[in-house]
Amino acid sequence: MMHQKVVLRVVSKLLIPPILLFALYVQWHGDFGPGGGFQAGVIFGSAFVLYAILFGVGVARRVAPPWLMRLCLVAGVLLYGGTGVASLLLGGNYLDYNVLAHDPLHGQHLGIILVEFGVGITVAAAMITIFNVFAGQSGDEE
Repeated sequence: MMHQKVVLRVVSKLLIPPILLFALYVQWHGDFGPGGGFQAGVIFGSAFVLYAILFGVGVARRVAPPWLMRLCLVAGVLLYGGTGVASLLLGGNYLDYNVLAHDPLHGQHLGIILVEFGVGITVAAAMITIFNVFAGQSGDEE
């Protein structure tokens, strides 16, 4: 049925790259204004969900395989937690970004970028994984 929706498929192919680019903008602009990791992860994940709805879950699973989504889930959480552990090892409190660089301002900037990137990766991978599970294509049969 979706194969008959040619206009929808062509328009989505044109829109998915700008959606992904906007997600990256929201991710990297998040420490200066509205946005950040959670919002960027949702936008990024929604592009994959749109792709899966229009072109099939099996095709989308080849683009973002379940093993890669599990790896992204782990990597995002480890990046977030690792930033906190690094601040502990450098003599600060957990997630005290001041100690992450030579001066507190650069440390705050670095810490926020790392934590928000970890959140973005985790949220995007979680959205894609949840969609795949509800679509009946969890990938556990690999």
